[in-house]
Amino acid sequence: MARVLIVGAGLTGSLCAALLRREASSPLRLTVWDKAEDSGGRMTTASSPHNPQSTVDLGAQYITCTPHYAKIHQSFYDELLAGGILKPLTSPIDGMVIKEGDCNFVAPHGVSSISKHYLKQSAHQVPVHGKNTGVDCHALLQGIFPTQGLNPMSFTSLALAGADICFRQRVTQINLRNNKWEVSRETGSSEQFDIIVLTMPAPQILQLQGDIANLISECQRQQLESVSYSSRYALGLFYEAGTKIDVPWAGRYITSNPCIRFISIDNKKRNIESSEIGPSLVIHTTVPFGVTYLEHSIEDVQELIFQQLENILPGLPQPVATKCQKWRHSQYFCLENPMDRGAW
Repeated sequence: MARVLIVGAGLTGSLCAALLRREASSPLRLTVWDKAEDSGGRMTTASSPHNPQSTVDLGAQYITCTPHYAKIHQSFYDELLAGGILKPLTSPIDGMVIKEGDCNFVAPHGVSSISKHYLKQSAHQVPVHGKNTGVDCHALLQGIFPTQGLNPMSFTSLALAGADICFRQRVTQINLRNNKWEVSRETGSSEQFDIIVLTMPAPQILQLQGDIANLISECQRQQLESVSYSSRYALGLFYEAGTKIDVPWAGRYITSNPCIRFISIDNKKRNIESSEIGPSLVIHTTVPFGVTYLEHSIEDVQELIFQQLENILPGLPQPVATKCQKWRHSQYFCLENPMDRGAW
């Protein structure tokens, strides 16, 4: 049984695991490693330590489906909507630019539920309304590295056995040993795999040590180096049940503050009102603020955000818990086309 390692449990890694499980004609032993404490990547949802039902999306806030993506990925959207993973975004987002034909969706259980949905699928067969996914899994498993004589299987149906998902696993080196990939990590012993799929940000791939540095072609290296990322912070605030935040919007883009770019009342964004669950609020900083304070302590950054938040929403009550997230690799763009910016 071939061993496949997927590095990264964000949307790309989790969807990759699900697609390989759907399409493989022979059994695979799938393993997913992520350096974080949970799945989601840049689609992370944090919970209040006082009430796990009180959550905030620290990464992507909503999903925008353009006409182009609706055409080529409709089966995925249909599946997520049918399963209640996504629902139409109906709450008011002040300052949101809506382009003709775009549809916006929100995840009622938090945006990380999308990755969790696909990781769960990696353990068993789930048909997509009888439609072919259109994914060339043979090519997917070839990845960006040569297989050095390995014979990847033809992927047309289903593999068995669930994926082994491990968190707090930071990959540091990848070496080629007897036609297998030996993967080292910060903690734990190294392991060998037949195939590796890397889904982390490009700068993290380029930082990997070992044979991988020499196996990436010059063209591939230039492509990876051409990808750049913006940086920002996200601050989640959790409040006691019964707390009122009296504003007419569920989310708001801020254009006149040097620190804060976006604010969302997350439970309101998802149309969730409960007397037993307090409201939750998330603040995303501007990119210039994120770059300026990238190496500062979380405590200092959090205090600066609070100071600016008071100017926008004066008189907010004291939260019962906070969660500050540094996004060193936030939105990406290609240096060859700076206007080609990816979704959150």
